[in-house]
Amino acid sequence: MRESLRTRLFRWVFNFWPCYRGTGARVAFIASDWSEVRVRLPLSWRTRNYVSTIFGGSLYAGADPIYMLMLIHRLGPEYVVWDKAASIRFRKPGRSALFATFRIDEAELAEIRHLLRDQPKVDRTYPVEWRDAEGTIHAELKKVVHISLRNPSW
Repeated sequence: MRESLRTRLFRWVFNFWPCYRGTGARVAFIASDWSEVRVRLPLSWRTRNYVSTIFGGSLYAGADPIYMLMLIHRLGPEYVVWDKAASIRFRKPGRSALFATFRIDEAELAEIRHLLRDQPKVDRTYPVEWRDAEGTIHAELKKVVHISLRNPSW
């Protein structure tokens, strides 16, 4: 999957948005259909904590809005999507740049649409893993996203 001009422009603008820019993370790739997003979090003076590893707040904030944005773009304007909760588990100190890949496939979208036929809202939990260049997991997050229909017919 490739980036489109639209997702490349969104990525560029988003990386300069002050709320996200302050995290130290940078969105590196957005698939043209928003099915995949990749984020890079470097170890720098902006992301370094007191013990010279990546600050946990940067790990969380760099991943925070991504699944919500993906679902907003993939489901469309007839759905309301909000971040609801999150948890993070630190497994290993980050002493180099870390990377996270976010994916939402068609089966997940179909499941959400199916569930919302019978109930007013649904909460979905998505995993996020921050890995180094060698693939070692340094932190695991679980993001809970709330989804509902904007104007339910029932």
